[in-house]
Amino acid sequence: MIKGCCTALITPFNPDFSLNKETLKKQIKRQAESRVSGILACGTTGEAPALNDFEWAEVVKTAVSFKSKDMYVMAGTGTNNTEKTIERTKSAASLGVDAALVITPYYNKPNQSGLLLHFKKVAKECGTDIIIYNVPSRTGVNILPDTVAELSHERHIIGIKEASGSLTQATEIMMKAKKGFILMSGEDALTLPLMSIGACGVISTISNAVPREMQALFELFYAGELSEAIKMHNHLYPVAKSLFIETNPVPVKYAMKYLNLDGGTLRLPLGELSEKNKAEVKRSLDNFKTE
Repeated sequence: MIKGCCTALITPFNPDFSLNKETLKKQIKRQAESRVSGILACGTTGEAPALNDFEWAEVVKTAVSFKSKDMYVMAGTGTNNTEKTIERTKSAASLGVDAALVITPYYNKPNQSGLLLHFKKVAKECGTDIIIYNVPSRTGVNILPDTVAELSHERHIIGIKEASGSLTQATEIMMKAKKGFILMSGEDALTLPLMSIGACGVISTISNAVPREMQALFELFYAGELSEAIKMHNHLYPVAKSLFIETNPVPVKYAMKYLNLDGGTLRLPLGELSEKNKAEVKRSLDNFKTE
């Protein structure tokens, strides 16, 4: 089952901007050893728009090679072109992923009827489990709860990664969607609040740096140890805040470097974290380690 802490993997690049598969393998191995529930390859955190088709497939294949009964694998397959999304989703299925994460089409800004038709067509033609990804701050479009509720009755559309930042919207989705439809937090800082209304986990950026703690947050909550879950949430919150101080994954890649975890360089068009914000990331990580 898709649940728990699913790490949205960074994609390591060499200084010449080529894909660094060996470092990617090390990063995935570290996630597996940290006992996260799952990993997501080629999401926003993985700089998917900057990957060509060959690189995208290589990253997904590498992730799938680590799949086990204890760790599921998802792949980001969404684009702003419906046919391209179908092609990518079929490719991901053929490579052996457990589910595809399909973002709402960006830049096009489809209306709700367009979103319905887009996701229904992808689900019908691909025949693999799909999780909708709603992140209005990056796409310019918000998929509304009523739209999600209708899509929840489509075969193969099993859940949503909700990153609107609205607990009201998430609550309406949980109330209106088909029973069994899953909701995962798309914002690290809101993981515990969203689990309190029925979310089953998080697709996490900061777990690249702190995987054990993000998985522990999920396990504490579902074990009924609420006071300890709140402590962990408060412990993680400053890190979650600082690692989104600039566009993701710029801060988390800097964090990986600072922690000597070798996240590789960024790929254009993303640039390095500002000096001011580097200091903020360092401060949050130093405080995290000493608490």
